[in-house]
Amino acid sequence: MKSATKNRSRQEKPESLPDFRRHMQHSAAVGEIHSRPFPDFPVNRVIIHYAFMSEGGTSVANAVLAELCKRRGQPIPSSDIRYHQIAWNNGTLRWEGHSEFSTFTFDAPAPRTFLGMVDNHPFGSGFAPPGAVIAASRLEIRSLNQTNRKLLKKFDQESLTVTVLEDGKSLLATDFRQDVDGLTVFLLLEADLSHALIGSYAKTVLELDTYRTLTMLGLPLARSLSGKLGSMEVELSRLTSAMKEASPDKSEELLSKINNIAAELESDAAASLFRFGASRAYGSIVSDRIATLGNLAEPGYLAIGSYLNRSVPPALRTCASVEDRQENLSRKLARIANLLRTRVEIEIESQNRNLLDSMNKRTQMQLRLQQTVEGLSVAAVSYYVVGLFYYLAQAAEPLLPFGISPKAAAGIAVPIVILGIWMLVRRIRKRTVG
Repeated sequence: MKSATKNRSRQEKPESLPDFRRHMQHSAAVGEIHSRPFPDFPVNRVIIHYAFMSEGGTSVANAVLAELCKRRGQPIPSSDIRYHQIAWNNGTLRWEGHSEFSTFTFDAPAPRTFLGMVDNHPFGSGFAPPGAVIAASRLEIRSLNQTNRKLLKKFDQESLTVTVLEDGKSLLATDFRQDVDGLTVFLLLEADLSHALIGSYAKTVLELDTYRTLTMLGLPLARSLSGKLGSMEVELSRLTSAMKEASPDKSEELLSKINNIAAELESDAAASLFRFGASRAYGSIVSDRIATLGNLAEPGYLAIGSYLNRSVPPALRTCASVEDRQENLSRKLARIANLLRTRVEIEIESQNRNLLDSMNKRTQMQLRLQQTVEGLSVAAVSYYVVGLFYYLAQAAEPLLPFGISPKAAAGIAVPIVILGIWMLVRRIRKRTVG
């Protein structure tokens, strides 16, 4: 009994789990969820948020961050990080790096008056922006009470949106107008929310404003390309009509024009590929952020999602329409080019056939001429050979047998000489041809 108990205790002794070999990207995949943490914000806080395009590359944004760290006497972070925060006076400066842009977000105690001056912020004369501003926001977090509700009158009433947040009480207001500093103003009236939840809502609002602006970057490009596509479509229609009536010698010229249009179209498509793809991705993020905030409007107002749906989805549809037109036009150009190439190939084959027929006729004529020349050559050479033989026969007349005269000997030699010369010429021709 004691032995069985002892064996069972050995079997039940816990063992540490083995340290299996991890995938090379395991740490990055697991840590991604913590790469950009949600901040905790108390009530009566103001947040100033800037998003700068990374025209000079991520190294420029990293250099700006390093300079800010030096100014505050803090260690410089490594260049591969994507999030960093710096204590700044009575607030915090947070930096985030993205593939196309970087953001600097500063929070501090809210001023006494709504939209009042924020002191000791980091965006003064010593701040060097890493690129052009693509989004700039100001979010004020205040308690929900009757006094602060009156702040809604500070906004433009024609475009004011007031959204009821997930708790069913807190409100988010904005008119998407810019203040004197060029910042889009948001007001979060919280109803006893936790600091973590306030931080989550605040981050969502700032991301919403940033990504909805980035989404719209594809629209100007789509509009400019739409005009060019219209001209290309008209030109293609004209060339297609001309192709039906064009003479054979015009096919190559039409093919060259179509290839030029196709090259320009592919160049535009390649240039717009990233921008349209980025707009689609940003548009999806905007939809996610609207879903996070909720789309329930305060009675008498529009919700923020309903207001944005007036511009963001139509802009994305415009980009998608231009992409579809590019693809359709590319297919049409390819078909027309193939038809013209086929016509050109047929014309070339016809020309080659005519050329071969002409060469065959010329060869036959040359052969006949050669045969005529050969006949004349045989006659001429035979004439000279027989003449030489006649002179030789005259000189050797006493030696001729049977008393044959030189003339008779020359006459007898004529067919023999002609046959010999003809056989010699024929043999030379065979060797030459062979």
